[in-house]
Amino acid sequence: MERGRVFLFVVIVTIAIPLTAVSAADEKCDLPRSLRREIQQYQPVVDQIFERIVSGEFAGKTWESLLDFTDRFGPRLSGSKQLEDAIDFAVKEMINDGLENVHTEDALVPHWERGREWAQLVEPFRKNLPMLGLGRAVGTPPEGIMAEIIAVESFDEFESFSAEEVQGKIVVFAPAWVGYGPTGRYRYESASVAAKKGAIGVLVRSMTPFSIGTPHTGTLRYDPNVRRIPAAAITVEDAMLLLRKFRRGDRMVVHLKMDAVNLEPTISRNTIGELQGSTFQNTSVVVVSGHMDSWDVGTGASDDAGGVFVSWKAVAFLKAMGLRPKRTIRAIAWTAEEQGLEGVSVYERQHAADEREEFNVFFESDSGTYEPTGLDFSGNPEARCIFAEIAKLMRGFSEFTYTNGTVGSDIGNWVGRGFPGVSLRNKNENYFWYHHTEGDTIELEDPEALDKSTALWAATAYVIADLSIDIPKEPVGYSPNAL
Repeated sequence: MERGRVFLFVVIVTIAIPLTAVSAADEKCDLPRSLRREIQQYQPVVDQIFERIVSGEFAGKTWESLLDFTDRFGPRLSGSKQLEDAIDFAVKEMINDGLENVHTEDALVPHWERGREWAQLVEPFRKNLPMLGLGRAVGTPPEGIMAEIIAVESFDEFESFSAEEVQGKIVVFAPAWVGYGPTGRYRYESASVAAKKGAIGVLVRSMTPFSIGTPHTGTLRYDPNVRRIPAAAITVEDAMLLLRKFRRGDRMVVHLKMDAVNLEPTISRNTIGELQGSTFQNTSVVVVSGHMDSWDVGTGASDDAGGVFVSWKAVAFLKAMGLRPKRTIRAIAWTAEEQGLEGVSVYERQHAADEREEFNVFFESDSGTYEPTGLDFSGNPEARCIFAEIAKLMRGFSEFTYTNGTVGSDIGNWVGRGFPGVSLRNKNENYFWYHHTEGDTIELEDPEALDKSTALWAATAYVIADLSIDIPKEPVGYSPNAL
């Protein structure tokens, strides 16, 4: 999971409206009685979808497919053969699952390779520093770099150092964790901030609230007007150790070696499979999605193969049940999300001319597929009222929230232009413990939770795709800055 192409973090601002409160808001919604009745009539089919996926013939199938996929291909870094092999496999399996119009659409994506890397504190004592180079970082010279360090907690604190004090140093940034968005700035921006004052390298505290000596990777962003310097993430424990020692006045020297290299961009593919609509096939499409690529550590089960398979299998199971809605439901596995939303950016350009007619609602799961509790919805007041009525059909879920911000990284630009958006709410309090680490593996995924997530995804998408009306969009020219 990453943020936008320009690497801006957006904190989701939610107005939590539990299902028990939706009824209290009915008078404000003032939905036509005929539309309420139409939505209520979907209860039997929603119940059928849940029964067959959660406890019927499809129970456990999402997890089994996810297990096979992650064991078969492992990590799937943008530009790697493993990612492209995984895409080839997905195309064949989508066809085997009965999806329609299965195809890929090309996208030019970054090709960064980590190579060998290590870091070591050499003064005042020797200590290995577990680390992961940040995505798209440049490498060091073959012999590495060895330099004294400066350690700070914040950009404001760093501003107190002169260029003379920073020149030739490695800067350690150890920000307090206050959430992925605001703390994530340090991963994105630290290299260029430090390089402006003459630093030769950067080590950043991993983006996590909890650590057992585990580094977390992720993409950085270089200011094009500033010299690029090597940058890596180190563990929370080591970042705090270095910060404490620096504040005590200890002189410390670190040896950093990174063979990272940025190669020429290469062609990857977004992967698409559909359940085509009975009435509308290429207009008012409901998109369900996740991203196929991952970092080159772990196997990317949680970020974001789980989101891919919840979306893929939701469509496959609807097809197997013989449920064909009026509108097409399109499953998309985006490529190169982790290195800057490159795949979806190309897809947006490819479909820009007719997007208002082509698309209805965008779903994305990219914040874990643990025990689901509900859904987040972003849309205008009229759309929120319709979605609140649909939410009542989802028995056993209590958290349906309505936001005035983005609900997903890959779908964020569409939501920002006024399209309705949906994301999965789940018990992901520990998501960032494993995010972008060697620990992101199938062991994080529970078969029953995946079944429930798939059923919730399938049932909600089906109802939206089959309604007699489209979910309302914001008008052309809508600006999210007006929110």
